[in-house]
Amino acid sequence: MTQKSVYLFLLLLLLISCSSKEENDVYTPTPASLKIPELFQQKIIAPVIPTNNPLTEEGIALGKKLFFDPILSKDNTQSCASCHDPKRAFTDETRFSDGVDGQFGTRNSMPLFNLAWNFDERFMWDGKQLSIERQAFAPVRNPIEMHSKWVDVTKKLQEHAEYPTLFQQAFGISKIDSTLVTKAIAQFERTLISGNSKFDQHLLGKAQLTSEELNGFNVFMDETKGDCFHCHGSNNNPLWTDNKFHNNGLDATFADLGLGAVTGDPNDNGKFKTPSLRNLKFTAPYMHDGRFTTLEEVINHYSEGLKSSPTIDPLMKKVNQGGVQLSSKDKADLKAFLLSLSDNDFVNNPDFQQ
Repeated sequence: MTQKSVYLFLLLLLLISCSSKEENDVYTPTPASLKIPELFQQKIIAPVIPTNNPLTEEGIALGKKLFFDPILSKDNTQSCASCHDPKRAFTDETRFSDGVDGQFGTRNSMPLFNLAWNFDERFMWDGKQLSIERQAFAPVRNPIEMHSKWVDVTKKLQEHAEYPTLFQQAFGISKIDSTLVTKAIAQFERTLISGNSKFDQHLLGKAQLTSEELNGFNVFMDETKGDCFHCHGSNNNPLWTDNKFHNNGLDATFADLGLGAVTGDPNDNGKFKTPSLRNLKFTAPYMHDGRFTTLEEVINHYSEGLKSSPTIDPLMKKVNQGGVQLSSKDKADLKAFLLSLSDNDFVNNPDFQQ
């Protein structure tokens, strides 16, 4: 072998060695799957996970860290968890949450759970955001929330002692941008699954309801009484929401147009997303504007407080009578049933705590 041939052979070996080292250095995140409750597996189809944001252990862990980190806000004082407290089923106790500048919005902070089954992909009270990722993008720039700029947030994350490594582990990229931040947060939020209430256990044959809770469920399902199931699901829909938008007779005229402001269609004015009835024990106040502080007030609204308007939902069949006119006992029993949908394990799950 000539000297030139030896040189070329050694160079080839060096290139192969370097190439192998680079391949070995590539970090492959660990695939993760959702912990789907038994009842969900029986009653509803599997959640759809975006192909461009698959769940990984590293991505979920990064999303959790970001969710609880006030670094996302302008002055490093407010995190996602500031308005979405795990102990309150990822909402808070105030009617309107205040932002970093002390400003208040006009809507109640929505709880966060079972988001992976929102198949129509419209999020927020008015359906403005069309994915969890897009929803996670908005609060950072909102002047009445975190009031920051993404260029400032990503700069802080890039200069942080830990985050570049965590993004490298989760996405194979150490250069941080808003897309990766919101992907990570969305991964964590998809793991927020609530499916172990007393009523869930009852349906699985593992718990017994009281006579009041059973009657409350019957009131809920009875079209001549509560007539609640059309919008809020049933024993065959463990999400306890249809994830659609309705005008439920709160107002005769609208200061907040809801879905109508998003679609521009006047037929959508006054329509808001149906919230899940899970975890009502923890999520007061209620409605899109937090106007009701107790479940009694909510039940009274549907019983005798409905207001007619041009876009009132046809499901509000007794609006001309003010509501469904429940007896005092049926009201109390309905409340007992609704509270049986609360999931203590969810609000105490260490996987969801800071």
